[in-house]
Amino acid sequence: MKLSSFIDHTLLKPTATRADIVKLCAEARENSFFAVCLNPVFIPLAKAELAGSDVKVATVCGFPLGAVSSEQKAVEARLSVEAGADEVDMVIHIGAALANEWEAVEADVRAVRRAIPDAVLKVIIETCFLTDEQKREATAAVVRAGADFVKTSTGFGTGGATLDDVRLMAEVIAGLGAQERVQIKAAGGVRTPDDARAMIEAGASRLGTSGGVALVAGERMGEGY
Repeated sequence: MKLSSFIDHTLLKPTATRADIVKLCAEARENSFFAVCLNPVFIPLAKAELAGSDVKVATVCGFPLGAVSSEQKAVEARLSVEAGADEVDMVIHIGAALANEWEAVEADVRAVRRAIPDAVLKVIIETCFLTDEQKREATAAVVRAGADFVKTSTGFGTGGATLDDVRLMAEVIAGLGAQERVQIKAAGGVRTPDDARAMIEAGASRLGTSGGVALVAGERMGEGY
């Protein structure tokens, strides 16, 4: 299993500088990571740094709280794609999920899907705040809304991905017959190569981590996402 092809090499800290992003992109090139994942302000820089490589540029939308309107998320996503982003990781309206307002959650995702029909859309349901039943409902809403990925976490909540959550999401996706269309991104909590392999075996096809360099080297990552 070549871990590098599963990794979104991630830097979403508010303190990130241009130099940090240049380093992130260089590491992604060197290790053949699938993508870098960074805040929208750095999309043009990342596109320039990764020109001529196969590394994709992923960015975030409504991040990290998900607490802006669907219209705002749609505009943000569209502008990010116009700036060069290949993939967008949006955050659902978490408050709506906690209130079991699943039509609202689905409509929120669908608005962004319509705004970026040709880009990869990953949807963060922030599993650390939800009950298992809410995780199931949120995953189903994301699938119905036409997203390409269901993603566990922002890295800014109270916890990251767990094997149980990845398995639950995979079960829901399979139950809806969407396993050929919708994938899973496990983000946060992937600390070792064994963690990474376990997430993939549980059903994840993408891993969001700031420790990709350590993971592909067979080492435990330090502090971070």
